[in-house]
Amino acid sequence: MHLVIASGMSGAGKSQALHTLEDQGYYCIDNLPLELFEITLATERVLKHKKIAIGIDVRSGQKYLQNLPEVVSKLKERFKTDVLYLYAGKSVLIKRYDETRRKHPLSNTETPLREAILEEYDLIAPVREIADIQIDTSSTTIYQLANTIISRVCGGQQKSLSLMFQSFGFKHGTPRDSDYLFDVRCLPNPYWVPELRSFTGLDQEVIDWLSKQEAVIKMESDLKRFIGEWIPEIIDSQRAYITVSIGCTGGHHRSVYLTEALAAYFRQRYDDSVIVKHRELD
Repeated sequence: MHLVIASGMSGAGKSQALHTLEDQGYYCIDNLPLELFEITLATERVLKHKKIAIGIDVRSGQKYLQNLPEVVSKLKERFKTDVLYLYAGKSVLIKRYDETRRKHPLSNTETPLREAILEEYDLIAPVREIADIQIDTSSTTIYQLANTIISRVCGGQQKSLSLMFQSFGFKHGTPRDSDYLFDVRCLPNPYWVPELRSFTGLDQEVIDWLSKQEAVIKMESDLKRFIGEWIPEIIDSQRAYITVSIGCTGGHHRSVYLTEALAAYFRQRYDDSVIVKHRELD
């Protein structure tokens, strides 16, 4: 059985995640109190399902959230279990609540929305610390989130590894869901070549130009060697999900080129376990 525990910040997309998992054939239970986990997962009605997703949030209470690592440890002895943690920036969450006019579970007349979000961030820490998959939904649409969950969560039950390479631009902020983050702003920049500025690292003109730069060639070689050396160690430590982020200034040229080059290289080893995301181009 594949068990997914979906949690995270309120407003970050947990409900959408459960809807996606339900569409993929998972038996979904939302807001299940932690004290009922073991009882629920021992019932014949639930156990007959091969794929189960359970949503938990801050409403479980601090006492039970602190016990979550122990609960998950026991569950992993019985089932293939993945903990999914969804989050977004504070300003994004505030905007979402303002737009939907929904009430945050911790906000009241004495606790305004901003303070409720900060309080929740601390309370939900036990989930964040043991999460197998973390997804930043700050800049994703519901369709992008669904695609990410399908590829990283649903596909993960059949693969020994899910390896994501993503490009980004530092000027737009660093992705917080990275296992490895590499800064390639030191490389020659096609942006300063007038005839290349309007293209991206997906275009042949930029590919041809960057592939001839000595520094780019060395960086690509070093990244392939480093990542290739440590992936087996990560797999041996029971980590099935790895995110490698490559960043340049704007996220359109150098990072995109190297992300594609690395993905193509590691597909030769891990085939369809490799996922590519270009944050500033999507």
